[in-house]
Amino acid sequence: MSSVSIIYRKDKLNKKGEAPIHFRIIKDRKISYISTGFMVHQDYWDFEKNKIKSKHPNSKRIKSVIDSKFSEVQDQVFDFDNKNKSVTSRKIRNHVYGNKPTLFFPFADNLTKESYKNGGKIGTYDKNCSILEKLREYTTGRNITFHDIDVDFLAKYETHLRGKEYNNKTNTVGKDFRYIRRIFNEAIKQEIIDYNENPFNKYTIKTEKTERVYLTDEEIDSIENCKTTPGTRMELHKDMFIFACYVGGIRISDLLLMRWHQFDGTHISFTTMKTTSQISIKVPTKGLEILAKYKTDDVQNNDFIFPMLDNNLNIENNEMLDNAISSATAYINKNLGLIKDKLKMSKHISFHISRHSWATRALRKGMRIEYVSKILTHSDLKTTQIYAKIVNSELDKAMDVFG
Repeated sequence: MSSVSIIYRKDKLNKKGEAPIHFRIIKDRKISYISTGFMVHQDYWDFEKNKIKSKHPNSKRIKSVIDSKFSEVQDQVFDFDNKNKSVTSRKIRNHVYGNKPTLFFPFADNLTKESYKNGGKIGTYDKNCSILEKLREYTTGRNITFHDIDVDFLAKYETHLRGKEYNNKTNTVGKDFRYIRRIFNEAIKQEIIDYNENPFNKYTIKTEKTERVYLTDEEIDSIENCKTTPGTRMELHKDMFIFACYVGGIRISDLLLMRWHQFDGTHISFTTMKTTSQISIKVPTKGLEILAKYKTDDVQNNDFIFPMLDNNLNIENNEMLDNAISSATAYINKNLGLIKDKLKMSKHISFHISRHSWATRALRKGMRIEYVSKILTHSDLKTTQIYAKIVNSELDKAMDVFG
């Protein structure tokens, strides 16, 4: 059973000789406190009778309020005990004093920062900050509370995100809303709000299936054979893309950070930036030809294989590293877009397409799906099976020739 008592917090005595009066709750030898809202000078507190002295100018009013609240706290603790529920000072405080609205953004900002400090990825941190910034712009900087974000608010905000300013697609809106939902779930976990105050209990986050864009052998050949000026960034970006199409669909972040000491002449070994998986890939002939172009006499063992980033880049500085990779990726994708326009290709081309292209081609050529999954460093085979479905769909279309 729990016990409740009135405590004069002499341990919190201030320089004026005043200390707060709290309700102390003890359950299972654990102590929690609820403030009464009153500060009283120690000369006005009767420590033997544990009550305010009558000589205090407002003793009657203070005693009346404390006694009334004390009874409410006792009743609520008794109610929690009878229902075998865990009692916390926050729950009791909310029952007795009312649940004060909590500002959304200070809580969300702190959660975002703490998640990053506790081992989160800088890229994820940046994306989550961007999600909150969009929401801030929509609320025009107002200090909204959790209670302000209801079902009607979410519906209007979704319409805003789909509008002209952002033109966000269904899955982008879904990504934003899933993070906002995570913030609500954490607020519930910390007892900032109640479960029934979560608008996502009644609001469905929409998703839609997306088609994985990939290139055929012929389309990859056309990009490889597209004429570019030797020694230019355009040629470098094209070579990096073709390399990834042949060498395991390596992510752009990993490719940018690869150094010559990671290549032993046949295999390239590295730890992936996204999943921290260690992998060693045998480089096929096409990949070896591309590497030979960049293995010049003045190249040092610790230099980046593809000279996009500064060899002296401080990769221990997460923010600096993320900015460098993001900038390089945008530059590469811009040039890939120019190559695509030059070839009059209808498909949207970005560096990540090389990953999809390698996976579908590997499966078409008979590589076992678990090997494909291992090289792609997928944590779940279900992710790789998306590519298997693409290949199976191609086979179904091929059989249509028989009518």
